[in-house]
Amino acid sequence: MQHISKFGLENHGLNNLGDVHWNEGAEFLYEKTVTQGRGILAKGGALVVETGKHTGRAPKDKFIVEEPTSSDNIWWGEINQPTTPERFENLRLQMLAYYQEREIYVQDLIAGADPNYQLMVRVISDSPWHSLFARNMFRRPNQKEMANFVPEFTVMNAPYFETVPERDGVNSETAIMVNFAERLVLVAGSQYAGEIKKSVFGYLNYVLPDRNVLPMHCSANIGDAGDVGIFFGLSGTGKTTLSADGTRALIGDDEHGWTDGGVFNFEGGCYAKVIRLSAEAEPEIYATCSMFGTILENVVMDPKTRILDLDDATLTENTRASYPLDYIPNVEMSGRAGQPENVVMLTADAFGVLPPISRLSPDQAMYHFLSGYTARVAGTEKGLTEPQATFSTCFGAPFMPRHPSVYAKMLGERIARTGAKCWLVNTGWSGGAYGTGKRMDIAHTRAMVRAAVDGRLAEVATTPDPNFGLNVPENCPDVPKKVLQPRTTWKDKKAYDSAARDLTQRFESNFKQFESYVDDGVKKAGVHAA
Repeated sequence: MQHISKFGLENHGLNNLGDVHWNEGAEFLYEKTVTQGRGILAKGGALVVETGKHTGRAPKDKFIVEEPTSSDNIWWGEINQPTTPERFENLRLQMLAYYQEREIYVQDLIAGADPNYQLMVRVISDSPWHSLFARNMFRRPNQKEMANFVPEFTVMNAPYFETVPERDGVNSETAIMVNFAERLVLVAGSQYAGEIKKSVFGYLNYVLPDRNVLPMHCSANIGDAGDVGIFFGLSGTGKTTLSADGTRALIGDDEHGWTDGGVFNFEGGCYAKVIRLSAEAEPEIYATCSMFGTILENVVMDPKTRILDLDDATLTENTRASYPLDYIPNVEMSGRAGQPENVVMLTADAFGVLPPISRLSPDQAMYHFLSGYTARVAGTEKGLTEPQATFSTCFGAPFMPRHPSVYAKMLGERIARTGAKCWLVNTGWSGGAYGTGKRMDIAHTRAMVRAAVDGRLAEVATTPDPNFGLNVPENCPDVPKKVLQPRTTWKDKKAYDSAARDLTQRFESNFKQFESYVDDGVKKAGVHAA
């Protein structure tokens, strides 16, 4: 039976529609997707879909409406591009016209596990599998919440409707436009479902700082003793993998808020990268790929046997699985926990320079949070032939509407108040850069992270890294000592020194943009190379 809100679609200007399907579950939405030819079932029961030309976010096609209530608070630039209220309204009217006489799928959902800060979210789409994606990714209201549901933020999703740049004042046939004043985002021309969840995240990143909540692009988990760890990291650094640890309960894998009372998950599901996923290294996530209700984006499978090939990157390196949080066996279903005792910042250094784990001072934590470093490797993007440094401030610049200093200041205050220990973990390359060295052993990385968050590394003696001044533990349980110092893993020590100088210069150049916003302690907490 459909749960239909009393707050009807006419309130969004939607009229003259075809059939409207409210809050339908996986069975119905699977059936609609398959009969429309938009997806196919894999062996085990997952729904496999393709997202066309957009196999990831389209940052150059994202716009924020420049209007009086929010304009002064936005960090305008290449990431947060302005558009006008008139262009937004023009696109909205076009989408309303596009929806007419089409089947529409509506999900009424909740973003935020803490009732003091949760956001009522409505996702409207003409695509059944995008509706299922939203249902997987956010929290579902209970019967009482559904009876009184009034959306506070709305996503209008039209993945197959294309814009016209000359007419609409956009850069391509795709546009993602958010209007903070109207609490509405329009997603047109992108089948990549991640735009839905990141639009909601971006809105929370805008409104929550004014409520004294630090929004974070991070995963979080909790140990048996109630000790909480949070994991910042960009895509591909291991944020989802390392937080889904069978020895600890998962709070959430991507988006959280940090309040005076602790942390809470924004979501009700996970959106994990699955390229080259293995049952041995990542059993919890691997198992979800064969579960009914999971959506697999751009995953290749045998058309006859329906057996998945998670190693095949023919369509993209960014293959994804969307599944409800309770598909992971050890989960904190409340989505809430106390104050973090450990803050872990993850980077995948393809240059092979950074230590696999190091202890950060509070100033170093601020420096690396503002830097938000990782590295992309050859083969992941067209024309990319060697490692490329990527600095995405706060480990999530595309989702941060406000200036990075707003989020960094809040993080620094919380670290100081709680005494949380901070760590930088390199999940990238060892023994050489990409192409020469090899990726860090996931078993070693997991052992280091576990030792950090359960307190075993807290009192271990450290040696300063000569390039960044990072405090590198001299030993770690279940990890060979030689792994801990990156220079010792390189055969060509001069090549290491050259790579280290290059990377420190990249850090220095990137951080200049933040120097006027931080004190001298943070400025001096970064590069230490001569």
